Amino acid sequence: MKVLFNTDKTISGSEKGQHYFTSMVEERLRNYEADITRVEVHLSDENGKKEGPNDVRCLLETRIGGRQPLAVSSQANTVEHALSTAIDKLSATLETTLGKMHSHKKQVKI
Repeated sequence: MKVLFNTDKTISGSEKGQHYFTSMVEERLRNYEADITRVEVHLSDENGKKEGPNDVRCLLETRIGGRQPLAVSSQANTVEHALSTAIDKLSATLETTLGKMHSHKKQVKI
């Protein structure tokens, strides 16, 4: 599973931060890594340099071999919280989508 990061100009995309967040994505999506080819993380600050509640947006776009990409998003006060919430949403979406795929494959084999 390849993890790619994209940030806007107001969010730091340091190598240390990317390594930490990449590890976070890989660890929490480990159960699905056989099916996922790539996860793209898009981080942006919706208010730019102005302060505001829930102004950090995280969009996760996930590629599963042979299927359309899945996308989920989350907004929070911090990058960590926005990413964590988006990963939770993605995990639930993957559980449903991959469960249906694997169930369908089993039915077809019969």
